[in-house]
Amino acid sequence: MTRIRRGYIARRRRTKIRLFASSFRGAHSRLTRTIIQQKIRALLSSHRDRDRQKRNFRRLWIARINAVIRKGGVFYSYSKLIHDMYKKQLLLNRKILAQIAISNINCLYMISNEIIKEEVDWKESMGII
Repeated sequence: MTRIRRGYIARRRRTKIRLFASSFRGAHSRLTRTIIQQKIRALLSSHRDRDRQKRNFRRLWIARINAVIRKGGVFYSYSKLIHDMYKKQLLLNRKILAQIAISNINCLYMISNEIIKEEVDWKESMGII
């Protein structure tokens, strides 16, 4: 019986999979079944960690803003600042505020002091203080 030569489609598919795993070590870059498993695992991890990265950056920005605000000496915190900014309809997101806190601390102090001053003026006009 003559030998049947296989086509090139399966070989082409495996080559394409191997290109994805070319940076993996050991059997993870050589054996087709292992490559497929590692590819699934890598894609799942990258998808999960994109969400985690957003979460971590938001935590970092909040920590930076809070540190600078509390260092100002006034009894003021991050949560009060964000609450007062929303009340005054100042639309600065946390990323921008954190960049201001790093590059120009005085600017962030000016923003927070302006918000505090308006809050105190409003309370005095209402007779609360």
